[in-house]
Amino acid sequence: MSLLENFLPAFLEEVVGDRFGRYSKYIIQDRAIPDVRDGLKPVQRRILYAMFDSGNTPDKPYRKSAKTVGDVMGNYHPHGDSSIYDGMVRMAQPWKMGHTLVDGHGNWGSMDDDPPAAMRYTEARLSPIAMELLRDIDKRTVLFKDNFDNTTKEPVVLPARYPNLLVNGVSGISSGFATEIPPHNLREVIDACTALIDNPDMTVGDLMKIMRGPDFPTGGRIMGEDGIREAYETGKGRIYVRSKTAIEDMRGGKQQIVVTEIPYQVVKSKLVNSIDQLRLEKKVEGIAEVRDESGRAGMRIVIELKKDADAEGILAYLLKKNRPAGRL
Repeated sequence: MSLLENFLPAFLEEVVGDRFGRYSKYIIQDRAIPDVRDGLKPVQRRILYAMFDSGNTPDKPYRKSAKTVGDVMGNYHPHGDSSIYDGMVRMAQPWKMGHTLVDGHGNWGSMDDDPPAAMRYTEARLSPIAMELLRDIDKRTVLFKDNFDNTTKEPVVLPARYPNLLVNGVSGISSGFATEIPPHNLREVIDACTALIDNPDMTVGDLMKIMRGPDFPTGGRIMGEDGIREAYETGKGRIYVRSKTAIEDMRGGKQQIVVTEIPYQVVKSKLVNSIDQLRLEKKVEGIAEVRDESGRAGMRIVIELKKDADAEGILAYLLKKNRPAGRL
């Protein structure tokens, strides 16, 4: 019997289980789930390090995004350029990151879910706070490993000087694992860290006196703290975020509801359309017009009401109908 004819019997479930286990391990470690030490996924880490290594720092002029994507793909991340640019775009959007790690110049999308311009049109450089993730990386502070073709080295983790996992939050899903961590206030997180260093026996209740809960870049109001406490204690919890609203009086005895903050990761244009759809379908009476007056001064969604409409009742209905729940 030749070598090619020497087959070994194997159970299908064992072969599939072994192969899928290896694949899952790769996806979890090298794509979807961040490292708790620097709060970054591999593609994000490689983008930041490539920009730092090429001198694309805050004190230098902006550089074409396509050049950064090419450096990352050629040296560290042998995958499609779209996945690299998508990771770069997210780190440059202030409505998704508590503190942006990429300082973008050009069209990087909007809260209305408008797509960013192609990488050949946009420019970018590292943001000042991103330098605190990379500071002292050239002083043997972290381990380095060979890149995919053994031509250079890349860091295993960045020497982050602040807990980026909590400050900027992260979301990711993989086979058997998922994470959803919201952004938190930088000052509160650092104060909580120093307090925990001084007193390692602090309880969750003591920590919550310093870091009371998430701090979303789009604002909004968190309804109650039970979900936050449950998440901090067990790793799982659900929080409800409500838009910041106000009722304003107009001429002629009319009133209008003004929304100045919306829940995290809610697309503003879809929210406006859903409210306007309620008006068109006459599921709620009293709404005359819905306008998006957002601009340089900030967000402003105006829901103009008809005369003698019950503003409080309409607002309560809208908050109940469009209630997004966030998971920790």
